[in-house]
Amino acid sequence: MQEIPDLSENYIQQILTILKENKEISCMLPGMGILHIEKELPYLVIYRKKSNDKGTKRFITSESSYMVIGNRDFAGYRNLLIAISNLLSVEMKSYLLFEIYAGNEDSQKLRIKGPAEKLPTSLETLQKDLYTINEVFTGLYLDTEIVDTVHRRAEDSEDLMSIEEAKNCGAVLVSLEIPPVYRNENNKLYPVFFRNFKDFLIKAMHRSFFDFIRVQTTGGVASFNALGRKYLKQVVFDIDKQLADIEKSYQFLWLVSPANIHEIKEEFFKSKYQNVLDYHYRLLPVDPDILKRRLYNLKIEDIDDPAMSYLFREKREELDMQITMLGERGSSNFLYDSIRLYKGVDRQLCEEAQNILNEVPEETYNESNDIIDAKEFSSLARKEFDYFKQQDANFNCKVHIRKDVNVMMVSHGELYIPADYEMSRIEAEALIQHEVGTHVLTYYNGSRQPLKQLSIGLADYDPLQEGLAVMSEFMVDGLTANRLRILAGRVLAGQAVLEGANFQEIFRLLKMDYGFSAERAFNITSRIMQGGGFIKDIIYLKGLVLLKEHLKNYDDYEILLAGKYGIKHTNIIRELTDRKVLEPLRIKPRFLHSEQMFEKLKLIRNGLSLPQMVCK
Repeated sequence: MQEIPDLSENYIQQILTILKENKEISCMLPGMGILHIEKELPYLVIYRKKSNDKGTKRFITSESSYMVIGNRDFAGYRNLLIAISNLLSVEMKSYLLFEIYAGNEDSQKLRIKGPAEKLPTSLETLQKDLYTINEVFTGLYLDTEIVDTVHRRAEDSEDLMSIEEAKNCGAVLVSLEIPPVYRNENNKLYPVFFRNFKDFLIKAMHRSFFDFIRVQTTGGVASFNALGRKYLKQVVFDIDKQLADIEKSYQFLWLVSPANIHEIKEEFFKSKYQNVLDYHYRLLPVDPDILKRRLYNLKIEDIDDPAMSYLFREKREELDMQITMLGERGSSNFLYDSIRLYKGVDRQLCEEAQNILNEVPEETYNESNDIIDAKEFSSLARKEFDYFKQQDANFNCKVHIRKDVNVMMVSHGELYIPADYEMSRIEAEALIQHEVGTHVLTYYNGSRQPLKQLSIGLADYDPLQEGLAVMSEFMVDGLTANRLRILAGRVLAGQAVLEGANFQEIFRLLKMDYGFSAERAFNITSRIMQGGGFIKDIIYLKGLVLLKEHLKNYDDYEILLAGKYGIKHTNIIRELTDRKVLEPLRIKPRFLHSEQMFEKLKLIRNGLSLPQMVCK
């Protein structure tokens, strides 16, 4: 690596010139130091290189504004800090220099060293968050204190600058001493604890920084979520791509659905609901063992950005479970894996399903001219594609009419329609918004984001995705009694599978006890029994319930369409949006922000029940 010259006055002026012109800089400094500033923020997080200090530097390297002080030319670093503070404090009224260092090996105290009178709320905000550390991490017994001292550095270090120099250049000096509980006496990290401990401290620091910005400066930052890096490190994009490549190497839903569904259906009805042929599955195009090896060779532990580290670890676990299930199709283990992947069926969801079936009777359609087939539906879908193309010329999607699928679905942004599919016109309008206006739309919006995971889907994205899809049916007056009943029937079929019921027993339960037609009872049962017990279908009603509760409290429908993610991820998506990591929506559904949508959201916030959502 090229040796970086000392921080001469001329070199410092070059750095300042870049900062003035570009408002950002990322460069090496003497003694393996680093300066990284990518936003106009009124603070700089600082760490001094030190031997036998495993992990401590990583507390700052996910920041959008940080400096690593190298092990040479400390006087030059002091001059550089004064110069940067002089430059940026003029623009933003004040400039915070926040240093992090590890305490002694036997330390049990987090020490915040700073001007308690000058920054009361900022330091107290930090202290308040740090007080909760023992609640978050069981077995920790750390104390937290604010130390009002002029020496805001480690005992064995020089001051970054004197208090008088800080006043003259508009800087405020604060330091945080961290007990090195994240490593052992041999300077080895406890990797899992370190990751969680680091993420906790970063969030606490950001809340404190945000308070400083809000109270002491003119910095226009909307929330503490916006303080993370705008430009993600290359390792993030490398792992994002590799996770996406692994998932795209197989089509999970396609591979767990039977290839002989038409023969199964024909024999079942021919035998008067007695005989069930064995399910035959498509050959695996991948080796599960090799996929898992690729999956766990990904060095997610190298990612310091808390949000991205969390999302990728969660996704890896989900892919691991899916790959396991591919190798266990047709076995009893498949059901147990399915329960783990889709979180089982809870009592409240079963009660919602039971209530729907008790209150909403099945409807029948007698007029043949009210029914459309797969070809006519594909024409309707293409019209919706044209609407999206008007919003973004790059939009492109294909429709496939197939004899070997038993359910309409979207896979990797493509729409698949069973060749024998028939539906009423009102159901068709609802399905257009369900499949195209939600699944295709969120896939495309996600594909235009810098992170591939938002088109493939973050872990556990299905409930929100299907909740949005069913909600879109409601928004266009297309949520029918039969549609809502099917969602409820899927939940009760899932519960029956968990209780050990077989194909015929579930079919009879739906047909005889809950009044489903033989056709609908078969479709629900055949889906829930594929693979050996596949309870994914419970998520449709589960997602609708979760989304309905979410919309009572939040007015953020549009951001939910930015890609494929779960309700639990909404705060992270907001954070990444605030940080300018994510892009605005490229395409929007027809109903978004319409007067009809506004009225329907009002009904939901006023307590509209699920049975009341059915169009009359």
